[in-house]
Amino acid sequence: MRKKIEKSDAEWRAQLTPEQYQVTRQQGTEPPFSGDYQVTDEQGIYHCICCGAPLFENEHKFEAHCGWPSFDRPLAEPAVEERFDGSHGMRRTEVVCSRCDAHLGHVFPDGPAETTGLRYCINSVALDFRPGE
Repeated sequence: MRKKIEKSDAEWRAQLTPEQYQVTRQQGTEPPFSGDYQVTDEQGIYHCICCGAPLFENEHKFEAHCGWPSFDRPLAEPAVEERFDGSHGMRRTEVVCSRCDAHLGHVFPDGPAETTGLRYCINSVALDFRPGE
């Protein structure tokens, strides 16, 4: 297992834009259909905006018509962690970066049945896309 990256609140605020900070460090959500990566056809890897860890591959991205980038699986098993999220009166599964605990989004059991059946619904602002990787 990789060593966790820990930074102070001030360090995260200095590194991230206000929107990136609000989503990744305060469990926020960007508005639907507003993110840069909702529609991306180019091959590459999506990395954590906070720590640079590789998280998702464009090959596993699909159009879910939900307003956020959707993937049927993470890049590798230890790339993300899943946690119970009972906020807003809902029962959901939160997805965080396993390296720095950045909030990425949520995972739902309504993805493509022909693959994993999962939909990792991820905020664009939490990602850094690197084409060609």
